[in-house]
Amino acid sequence: MPAQHVFEVIKAKNIQYVDFRFTDLAGRAHHVTVPVEQVSEETFVNGVAFDGSSIPGFRGIEESDMVMLPDPDTAYVDPFTEHPTLIVLCNIYTPEGERYDRDPRSIAQKAEAYLKSTGIGTAAYFAPESEFFIFDDVRYASGMNTSFYEVDSVEGFWNSGRREDGGNLAFKVRIKGGYVPVPPVDSQQDIRSEMVRLLQEAGLKVERHHHEVATAGQAEINFRFDTLTKTADNLMKYKYIVHNTARKYGKVATFMPKPLFGDNGSGMHTHQSIFKGDTPLFYQEGGYANLSDIALYYIGGILYHAPALIALTNPSTNSYKRLVPGYEAPVNLVFSKGNRSAAIRIPVAAVTPKGARIEFRTPDSTANPYLAFAGMLMAGLDGIQRKIDPRALGYGPLDKNIYELSEEEKREIRSVPGSLDEALDALEADHGFLTAGGVFSEGFIENYIAFKRAEARDVAVRTHPHEFSLYFDG
Repeated sequence: MPAQHVFEVIKAKNIQYVDFRFTDLAGRAHHVTVPVEQVSEETFVNGVAFDGSSIPGFRGIEESDMVMLPDPDTAYVDPFTEHPTLIVLCNIYTPEGERYDRDPRSIAQKAEAYLKSTGIGTAAYFAPESEFFIFDDVRYASGMNTSFYEVDSVEGFWNSGRREDGGNLAFKVRIKGGYVPVPPVDSQQDIRSEMVRLLQEAGLKVERHHHEVATAGQAEINFRFDTLTKTADNLMKYKYIVHNTARKYGKVATFMPKPLFGDNGSGMHTHQSIFKGDTPLFYQEGGYANLSDIALYYIGGILYHAPALIALTNPSTNSYKRLVPGYEAPVNLVFSKGNRSAAIRIPVAAVTPKGARIEFRTPDSTANPYLAFAGMLMAGLDGIQRKIDPRALGYGPLDKNIYELSEEEKREIRSVPGSLDEALDALEADHGFLTAGGVFSEGFIENYIAFKRAEARDVAVRTHPHEFSLYFDG
């Protein structure tokens, strides 16, 4: 939409403030709020200044001046502020007017442009299934002489025997027993429905919501696919609305992959496909799961580059607490139709030619969506360009429950990296597929690896509470 339409919304909704937002390296949103009287058409030309040195992973203090340039197409009304506020997402520029190469949104847009430049297709579509937990109480601390966390939920199975004011009303969610039960076991129907209402008002096309497998309030809300950058924009909007709706209900939502030991974690299964104009490129009737050769090569690219790619799609130390066998965790680098134990699943139920797609099940929502989706597309495009056939490289198809294979059979299957450091090592060794067409710069990758290694080091050097159980009496 042109900037003029933004001013029409401002007038129609009696907007008092405009909230200009951008996304940092880690995928967190930041904002600067401007009174509406100070916003003009020039704002959409000249942008809004901010201090880049105060954003982790951006610029040094000696080059801190940066500019947010608003994208009017992203405007929506904030459903939570007391004073009517319009949210607008921004691209980041240097004071000299150049796109900032560490701006995640610019990388997503460059990936879309690169797709078109290859002649392979005109649009890549993404649809993430971003799972999360809703808790009633969360406490944690990490200091010199203490380290602990504790989360609680009225749904938690550990509360089945707890005495409560007014009595314990039971109907707790069993461990691994939370998939789509009806109320009163599912106690969060109304809060999820409120999230859906607000997401719809903000422009998302929501398809469904439900309780997920884990105990203690694991949830999923699915919204409709869109092009790469728009889907990343939508996921930022989704997380903002989920977080703040939970807060409005006196609860807290988290997209942390593994907040609970011994139960399923939260993933971000990502459906994706490529079109050329109106023609879907991933469908071929009679092929394996009705997939085209292009789709198979795309799969080959993702699985071949997966160890490096996972540094973008699973970028937290906590990610690798989820990526362990036994909890529907997609740790096996194979593809299969309808098989949730494979890293890549091919949906086959009620799929039309335009709905033909692949589902990469490994990612989680600690990922920066702009970087993760761009990385997946670049890996897939490299597979198409190099005709990487996953069947020839032993990546499947494997239409079996992988967790029930013999140890000898399992040894033939590659697995995802076992830690963030291993994934960063892989990214350091294999990132040429990301720098093709200048989508990711060498400087960005070097900075990203250093940024994430610092996180891994922060966790590695700290005493873990479980170490007291193992070693204190030794």
